[in-house]
Amino acid sequence: MSTYYTLEGYKRLTEELNQLMIEERKKISLQIAEARDKGDLSENAEYDAAKEAQGMLEMKISKLQALINSAKIIDESQMDSSKVLILSTVEIRNVKTNTTMTYVLVPESEADLKSGKLSVNSPIAHGLLGKKVGDKVSIKVPAGLVEFEIVNITR
Repeated sequence: MSTYYTLEGYKRLTEELNQLMIEERKKISLQIAEARDKGDLSENAEYDAAKEAQGMLEMKISKLQALINSAKIIDESQMDSSKVLILSTVEIRNVKTNTTMTYVLVPESEADLKSGKLSVNSPIAHGLLGKKVGDKVSIKVPAGLVEFEIVNITR
């Protein structure tokens, strides 16, 4: 299964992988060597802990490599800006309260509500996808049914 990323999100993944493979592997190798130098490995808790940490690190590296290998980078230049799509910046107005909010619809892995990045898999984003400026949509949220109007769409 492919996972979609912005170029920025993909770069963060590859940087994390490089850091784990280069720096963290080196640190754990040193820990194992230091523990080995302390003698009898059969009763060496430091050695066991370092080997366990190495196993965890290798598992994390493996998962990141799999993510990167199946990643699809979204090319914004090929996207229609007349309707709401992933990576759209959408200004919506709550029809009942007349308050406006602006969100960028991003892949699940890059969602961060505090910085206005809304997961494309969220109920609000699902309700907005494919809609155009001026469209009104009723979206079921935990508080009930809320009607929004799409005020603006940008990239």
